[in-house]
Amino acid sequence: MKSLTSFARFVVFGGGTGVLSSLAVPLLAALMPWTLSNALVTLASTVLCTELHARYTFRTGRRAGLRRHWQSAGSAAAAYAATSVAVLALHAIQPAPGMLTEQLVYLSASGLAGVGRFVILRLFVFATGTGHETADTATTVPRPRRTPVTTGGLTAALSPS
Repeated sequence: MKSLTSFARFVVFGGGTGVLSSLAVPLLAALMPWTLSNALVTLASTVLCTELHARYTFRTGRRAGLRRHWQSAGSAAAAYAATSVAVLALHAIQPAPGMLTEQLVYLSASGLAGVGRFVILRLFVFATGTGHETADTATTVPRPRRTPVTTGGLTAALSPS
């Protein structure tokens, strides 16, 4: 159940950012090559999503940190490759596709890549403990056990018998 809740949060944050990104890519592509536009938008959205996923999706309770940003960037690079290949394949098949067709292909590739990213982020990037549970499944924090203080040594010697 908790995986389903995490996935729902992943879809809201990642999908919301993805929809905004899908609008930004063609706007920037009017000023530069499409692949460069996609790379810039992917970079910015990855940084934003990694922070959102650390704090809310997987509930680590803290910022993502540099290590998790780099790990997340690896999965984002694969997503970038998937969206780029999908749109470049579309352009190879249909040299001048409409914006709606391009968006449909881009969002479909992003959705499939997103499912893969969720699995990678949940199992590797934001996994905690030895059981690979994520921070939202580890609800209790073990506290160190206090050992009883024994009265011995000088205190015992000075105590009246």
